Amino acid sequence: MNQYKTCGLDVHKDTIFCGVFDGKRHQEVKEYSTLTSSITSLGEYLKSEGIEDVAMESTGIYWIPVWNILEEMGFNLTLVNPYLIKQMPGRKSDVKDAQWIATLLHKGLVRSSLIPCKEIRELRTYSRKYVRLQQRLTSILQEMERNLEMCGIRITSFVSNISGKSVMKVIHALIEGETDPEVLAGYIHGRIVNKHKRKTIVESLRGHITPQHLFQLELSLEEYELLCRQRDRCEEEMSRLCYLHYPEELALLQTIPGISLLSAMIVIAETGADMKAFENSGKFAGWTGLRPRNDESAGKFKSTATTKGNRYLRAVLVQIAWAASRTKGSFFKEKFTRLCLRKNRKKALIAIARKMAVLIWNVLSYREEYNPQKVIVHEPGKVQAKMDYHQKEFKRLENLLIS
Repeated sequence: MNQYKTCGLDVHKDTIFCGVFDGKRHQEVKEYSTLTSSITSLGEYLKSEGIEDVAMESTGIYWIPVWNILEEMGFNLTLVNPYLIKQMPGRKSDVKDAQWIATLLHKGLVRSSLIPCKEIRELRTYSRKYVRLQQRLTSILQEMERNLEMCGIRITSFVSNISGKSVMKVIHALIEGETDPEVLAGYIHGRIVNKHKRKTIVESLRGHITPQHLFQLELSLEEYELLCRQRDRCEEEMSRLCYLHYPEELALLQTIPGISLLSAMIVIAETGADMKAFENSGKFAGWTGLRPRNDESAGKFKSTATTKGNRYLRAVLVQIAWAASRTKGSFFKEKFTRLCLRKNRKKALIAIARKMAVLIWNVLSYREEYNPQKVIVHEPGKVQAKMDYHQKEFKRLENLLIS
């Protein structure tokens, strides 16, 4: 009978250490390079040893090509958080690292990180590139605004968004050599002119434009337009993949207040649209980094700060929460207003974002559209805790009145 063997990989930038454990002893640790041909040789060696289960640490981005090649070769792969490995003593070098990972995998002491399927990984590539491009666009817009203000042009004080058509037309005209404020005012939308008076708008467009500032403005505009085209291409690819593989999930998510098509696509990319990986909505909220930390000792809470989580998903959930809290007639708007009475707005927004995470888990788990009329079933423990709190507050106020 063949012995059950496991493999532990310690992946670095240029080298991979491979350790094999059969339950009794460790085989000699082999060293491979991170070249594609060498990784393929590693896979062939593991197959010759009859190994199917392989574990590796998530070290930067170095594990990704190793994972992709071994996945195609049919191995059962486990990606381990290095933090969890470090909690267990027993390794002193790169060689022992690989052996230790193999030992922990053999004994079932490692917990796999969530690695989505290929379709989700492809979608996530586009969605995260979209987010990074959007961040760079914001930076470019701020740079363009600074250049306009250094020229004495203060039109950005009278518009809500510098990326709007009015300001962009003014910037194009300035680059083409037009400096007459009367002419530039003609590019501003009539609603803005009527609101602030034409004379004020004309004066805000009167400035001293220097060649160096005009040069910077032109370069910024070129970069802005390039990034916009790249962002739109990413969005097109995201839309294509979502409608091809996840049309049902896309439709379900958009029934939730505050979730647009773009937000739904990012949520699918970051969660995988499969909630089976999360035991309940609380686990999912914790994974997003929106659940308060439970740091309690001797009945006293030392900290309730939120935990670390997926920063891309957390960011989009906060944006969704902000949109939902401004949706008229929604539960979230009412809840946000009530929370703001006893918390600052940022904490209230995080609380709404956590509720959105719980709602997303339920919608995707039960494959049901969001129903605002559905009765919310409260946990008995939370209901009792709230009753105890109000009784305590009532007694405190009663004592104040007596004294």
